[in-house]
Amino acid sequence: MWVKLVLISVLIFVMNIPFGYWRANVRKFSLQWALAIHLPVPFIILLRIYSEVGFQWFTYVFFVSAFFLGQRIGAIVHRRMKSAGMLVSSNLLRDLFTCRSLSRSEN
Repeated sequence: MWVKLVLISVLIFVMNIPFGYWRANVRKFSLQWALAIHLPVPFIILLRIYSEVGFQWFTYVFFVSAFFLGQRIGAIVHRRMKSAGMLVSSNLLRDLFTCRSLSRSEN
């Protein structure tokens, strides 16, 4: 049970990093901002149901913490990439690919 709980928490954390990155690039309280926060929620509920972890009270501590930490780390990555002078968008994967492509072309 605990191993499954930790693995799902890690999955929730990783899944929320791109959404936190997206959220950091849009105006606060806009539709995109709300979507960046709420779009992962149905997937998390499906993970709960299909993994048979359930909805016990102690699981909320793990999953809510993983959710908000993933969102926060995504925002930190966005802020650091922006402060490094990179052109950033709302798409983490595209920005990482562009960064990698640019570093290869410089060598």
